[in-house]
Amino acid sequence: MLPLMPRDARLLPVFAGTPVDRRGRVLRDVRLSVTDRCNFRCGYCMPAEQFGQDFAFLPRAELLTFDEIALVARALIGLGARTLRITGGEPLVRRDVDQLVKLLRNLDALPELQGEPLDLALTTNGSLLESLAAPLHAAGLNRLTVSLDSLNPATFAQMSGSALPLSTVLAGIAAARTVGFHHLKLNCVVRRGVNDAGVEALVNYAREGGHTIRFIEYMDVGTSNGWRLDEVVPAAEIVARISARHPIEPIGPSRPGEVAARYRFSDGAGEIGIIASVTAPFCGDCTRARVSADGHLYTCLFATDGLALKPLVRPEPDLARLSHALRSRWEQRDDRYSELREAMGEQHLEKVEMFRVGG
Repeated sequence: MLPLMPRDARLLPVFAGTPVDRRGRVLRDVRLSVTDRCNFRCGYCMPAEQFGQDFAFLPRAELLTFDEIALVARALIGLGARTLRITGGEPLVRRDVDQLVKLLRNLDALPELQGEPLDLALTTNGSLLESLAAPLHAAGLNRLTVSLDSLNPATFAQMSGSALPLSTVLAGIAAARTVGFHHLKLNCVVRRGVNDAGVEALVNYAREGGHTIRFIEYMDVGTSNGWRLDEVVPAAEIVARISARHPIEPIGPSRPGEVAARYRFSDGAGEIGIIASVTAPFCGDCTRARVSADGHLYTCLFATDGLALKPLVRPEPDLARLSHALRSRWEQRDDRYSELREAMGEQHLEKVEMFRVGG
């Protein structure tokens, strides 16, 4: 069995003025959700049985504006954040999202960055990417991640809960490569008995296209996805299956706080990633904060409550108060849900739904 590379955010350098949480973890990565809306109904995130046509999404007035998101991002950069990822819901359903990318790109001028540009990324289901890849790239987006749970059209439809065809997503991926996103990451949530038979096909697709494919253990995010442990395909099993077809070897993280365990193909044809939140929790390595579309800061994907930010940015923004509140919340952070999952057993928690805070 190939090992998972050890990672620990407590080994990251701590710069002067950087807040540290109760477990010695610093802030490096921020997920910025721009909408709770999505045109897919993936069962692991927003199952159609729970979120049907009559489901009431947030009114537009409840969403943070792009200027407010940029202000929150500015404050978080002052606390150590260096990677900003735009998420949803599906972020590309938010009109003019490329304008937000431009606002965030302008933050490169902040003195605390010392001339080092921010890492700006976006995660999408790819359904609207064909027409939006070019403006996103022109606006200054560094990286794209596309969710792709299957290359089988029927399985794709089952996983996405959408009538949008697989070909739309594949066309979006091709368009992204054409405009200059040369190293896309593809995310696949693996569910036993649903899409696990397609792992090898996705690996082949990624190898041929020059993409990095990342397989994610099915997680108990939110309270609506009906999660069961027997539907989790362990990371070790995925690694063994891939290695049997294409020999791989573990490599270290590409940057501090990276949650995916990385492997490269022995023949040099790229790499894969494994995110094993269930069988190999990485809470000690978590440098992430999440800002929901309605303006709450969450310090864990499995959080039950968040810090309300809108009172700090409306009607008049107060950067000093905002920065102080964010610092205080990070310093109080003690989250390690995945490490405690097994001990908690059947205990029920009303966790925030993933489509509100991004994955």
